[in-house]
Amino acid sequence: MLTPEQRTLRARIAAYASHASEAANADPAGRTLAARTAFLRRFEDQVDPERRLSEDERIRRALMARKAYMARLAFESSKKRGKPTLRRRTAKMLAAAEAEEATGR
Repeated sequence: MLTPEQRTLRARIAAYASHASEAANADPAGRTLAARTAFLRRFEDQVDPERRLSEDERIRRALMARKAYMARLAFESSKKRGKPTLRRRTAKMLAAAEAEEATGR
């Protein structure tokens, strides 16, 4: 059983090898077209599942839904990145307090 980190590394190796092949260089954007289309369709389905809106309005709303999704990802990422810093600061404060206590200040 592979760990999540090992699975990520295995996938990265496969992607690098695939991109290095001659076939990949023929149409790099075409390689991910289906995935990008499905990703964008997800937001169209979210904002207009029954396709009642005009195409322009559906696309406008889907773009806003995608921006909201990306902003949520960025927000969650910033919270996660902040946690280790907070832990380090707390650890430093505790170490300083213990040092003061040990010296009798």
